[in-house]
Amino acid sequence: MSMMQSGKIALSSNQPTEKRGGQTSTFTRVAFPTPFPSGSEVIVHATVQTFNGPQTPGVRLHDVNETGFLIRMNEVYSSETGTADGMHAEEIIGWTAYTV
Repeated sequence: MSMMQSGKIALSSNQPTEKRGGQTSTFTRVAFPTPFPSGSEVIVHATVQTFNGPQTPGVRLHDVNETGFLIRMNEVYSSETGTADGMHAEEIIGWTAYTV
């Protein structure tokens, strides 16, 4: 049987875009309100719910498991420079986690 949980978190980024796989020191840990059963295969969807910064934000996830996940916001594109610098204003990120 599938299980589901959801929540939201306020995130901003004052760090450059992280370009090295596995480097998660600038990520934030989100703990599920109730851990999923041990051995569960968990999928997380995360979406930006607000429009506070003028540039396009992106969301990176890592280390999704039964107890939670790591999340980070990267600014994806800046119309001023044509590139991403990673910095972004605080936005609300909604997330939903499912077992499969």
